[in-house]
Amino acid sequence: MSSEAEPRRPSPVRGAALFDRIDYRLIESPEDRDSVYLLRYKAYLNGGLILPSETCQVRDVYDDAPNVWIFGVYVDGELCSSVRIHLLTREWRMSYSTELYGDVLHRRLDRGEVFVDPARLAADPEKAKRLPELPYLTLRLAYLACEYFNADTGLAMVRPDHQPFYRRVFLHEPVAEPRAFPGWHTMKTSLMASDFKNLREKVLTRFPIMRSNAFERRMLFDRNNQRPAVLRPVLVRAPLSAPAATLA
Repeated sequence: MSSEAEPRRPSPVRGAALFDRIDYRLIESPEDRDSVYLLRYKAYLNGGLILPSETCQVRDVYDDAPNVWIFGVYVDGELCSSVRIHLLTREWRMSYSTELYGDVLHRRLDRGEVFVDPARLAADPEKAKRLPELPYLTLRLAYLACEYFNADTGLAMVRPDHQPFYRRVFLHEPVAEPRAFPGWHTMKTSLMASDFKNLREKVLTRFPIMRSNAFERRMLFDRNNQRPAVLRPVLVRAPLSAPAATLA
């Protein structure tokens, strides 16, 4: 029997209860950015995606793109995961997805389509073991971005072993063949996509954690130097799937 004087361990938190302890923070200061770059390094090194480096950081030119939002996910005040979100439009095209899959994406951006493109997903290896909900809570930010920016399509560059998760949760499908990702020495990624507007209600019904309200979305994505949510007429969309010969 434990003594009343003994400190109690925090009870395990599951599902929606995590929202009481979670904090989404836009990463802007140099100190916070360094923490995220270190988190990426630890996550990718642990996953065997990169080799050790003296800098102990993972960063690239797209971290400073004008169309980027970098978020940290904090639980009980501790940084647990991070994701970088790009808004891709006819005017804003900077991301790894357009670099690697420009032949697939640029023609659709030329037509005025809008994409939300999450990248650099990373989670602290030890904290992720204790928080199995972390991938859902982190990628929820991309789903909220699709809503806020009136996106046609949600994108994801996904390693092969993670594709089942994206199919199951976000109903993503591959739209291009696997290609080498810069800096990863062991693995290729595939570009996956889902029709946000047509699949939105199905995803929300299956995973209510993806629901949000206008106030939350505005607090996350509204900033002085950003463009407003994209308002435009309904577009004639190209099919989400590439020709069968190009699929992985």
